[in-house]
Amino acid sequence: MRNTDLYPQLMQLLRERYSCRAYKSEPVDRDTLTAVLDAARLAPSATNRQPWVFLAVDSPEGLEAIRKSYPREWIKTAPVCVIAFGDHKAAWHRPSDGKDHTDVDLSIAVEHICLAATSLGLGSCWVCNFDPSVLRDAFEVPSSLEPIAIIPLGHPAADSVPEKSRKKAEDIIRFNSL
Repeated sequence: MRNTDLYPQLMQLLRERYSCRAYKSEPVDRDTLTAVLDAARLAPSATNRQPWVFLAVDSPEGLEAIRKSYPREWIKTAPVCVIAFGDHKAAWHRPSDGKDHTDVDLSIAVEHICLAATSLGLGSCWVCNFDPSVLRDAFEVPSSLEPIAIIPLGHPAADSVPEKSRKKAEDIIRFNSL
């Protein structure tokens, strides 16, 4: 199969991916969860540093800690959450200005997780508005790691698909000058 033959499939996957905020109570089996998380392993990172760790949480105690860090009702429906941790010391820092690429690298890996989940029929959502101190305490997070995102995962509830609104290509794409 030529790469150009894959483009329509990629675009369909990108159209199908959305921020799911309602899940069925059905658990996500470990093989599927492992397959989803393996996509993060394949994500690129600056100078291939891979400054990340992903913690899959499906125990009642762990999920309760996550819910305390992000007390919105909808997250209670997710049967599993992944906490994405960044390691700033392991990340590449741009020599010219010291810019730390942990967040950039982790963003790429998290979106790989979200796209893999979509391809396997699961819903996902980025959660960045949480209290990291709650997660640090509950999961005994070493000081070298920063909790950067929570990714709830599960089988989407039938009514969970929101309408997407995206800017037009001509509003965001420029060639040769701004």
